[in-house]
Amino acid sequence: MKAIVIGGGIIGLCTAYYLNESGWEVTVLDKGDFNNNCSYGNLGMIVPSHFVPLAAPGIISQGIRWMFSSKSPFYVKPSLNKQLIGWGLKFMKSATAKHVEASAKPLLDINIFSRSLYTSLAQQPGFNFGLERKGIIMYYKTEAVAEEEAHLAAQANTMGLDAAVLDKAALQALEPQLQLDVLGGVHYRCDGHLYPNDLMQQLKQYLQQKQVQFLPEREVTKIKTNGNKVTAVITGQETHTADVFVLAAGSWSPAVARLAGMQLPMMPGKGYSVTLDAPAVNLNIPAILCEARVALTPMGKRLRYGGTMEVAPVNEQVNMNRVAGIVDSVNRYFPNLPVQMPDKKQVWSGCRPCSPDGLPYIGHAPAYTNLLMGAGHAMMGLSLGPATGKLLAELANNGKTSIDINAFSPARYR
Repeated sequence: MKAIVIGGGIIGLCTAYYLNESGWEVTVLDKGDFNNNCSYGNLGMIVPSHFVPLAAPGIISQGIRWMFSSKSPFYVKPSLNKQLIGWGLKFMKSATAKHVEASAKPLLDINIFSRSLYTSLAQQPGFNFGLERKGIIMYYKTEAVAEEEAHLAAQANTMGLDAAVLDKAALQALEPQLQLDVLGGVHYRCDGHLYPNDLMQQLKQYLQQKQVQFLPEREVTKIKTNGNKVTAVITGQETHTADVFVLAAGSWSPAVARLAGMQLPMMPGKGYSVTLDAPAVNLNIPAILCEARVALTPMGKRLRYGGTMEVAPVNEQVNMNRVAGIVDSVNRYFPNLPVQMPDKKQVWSGCRPCSPDGLPYIGHAPAYTNLLMGAGHAMMGLSLGPATGKLLAELANNGKTSIDINAFSPARYR
């Protein structure tokens, strides 16, 4: 049996891994060179704590306020773009307490499943990607956010996660090198982190050794179908046939879906990151700065920090004002951390694929029995990579999935 995976990011490679493991002959196509997608520049966090979707109450009003600041962490570029307008209307409809409540268990289940798969993968020969289970600390500076985070921590503990609300003194004991200008924080000891660059390179090398074929610079330009089946994908002058096709092309997934006559509501959300080699002061535990929406992760001797969510059509522009906002935020929380304004060439940027309701698309495409989708993971692509790949491989093998994936159905916007 032969499978074509469209997309060479973490979702595509994990799907190839589990398909290959179950006996499939796999080819991975990518419009780029496999070396510079969102899976390389992200913050490397594994986050069972993230059981609240992006579409949540309050984000609309907060987002409107942020739109008037060039340094804000969230921005929707005003446009008459039909895709953006449709996405925005669906996003607003989803940003409800009812949606958050309904999404919590599916997001928790898939994150915990993915965490267990990472643990298994890290024990395989040839894999050493810096996996650690030190947790993540959510730092806050204001009483209002302290109250919100305490409420979330209580909910997390009710759901079986390990979360502790800590004052500044307790946080200082965990981070003796740092000067902390914070009120307190929540330590989600259930979370973990890794070094994405090593993970991606090791996955690719392993799969190549297992005879998985990697074809770079292969942008899909046409999809051939017959009834309810995809028969081939065309990349330039090449025709690729298979028994099963997997769409895992990140922010480019909607464009590929349209080639098969399908609408996949999704918008790119651009983020930025900077990686410092051997800073004089580093974190012990990954951090998220709540009010600023900025994240920092120690990766061995390195430190990576980043943030922002610019919702706009795919583009490669780097907005240095947004980068300045990230740098300013880090300095406000951690005054002695050696984070300074970087040169533009030091800034990595990438587009996260964002669904309107904050849940990924995982499952069969609505119109085709042999087309599977793994897309729309927003900021949780790295965290959910193994789970998504495993679930799609289970579907390809006509088996029962390890967890319930009804909430992630690609057909929910038909």
